[in-house]
Amino acid sequence: MFPEYRELISRLKVDDAHFHRLFSKHNELDQTIKNMEAHIEPASHEDIESLKKKKLRLKDEMYELLKKASAT
Repeated sequence: MFPEYRELISRLKVDDAHFHRLFSKHNELDQTIKNMEAHIEPASHEDIESLKKKKLRLKDEMYELLKKASAT
């Protein structure tokens, strides 16, 4: 995710508690979705789609924070 911001992501995960929470939640959702798609965790198609949308919103928010941080 965002290879062009790899170093900035590493820094923000340490320096910005909000970014760290977003990043952690994104990774948590990603793992949950993978488990659901692999039928390790029970879920309907709608459940999976809902989580994917939440994950995308988190990614969008992280991207905005990365753009702002890189501009400073």
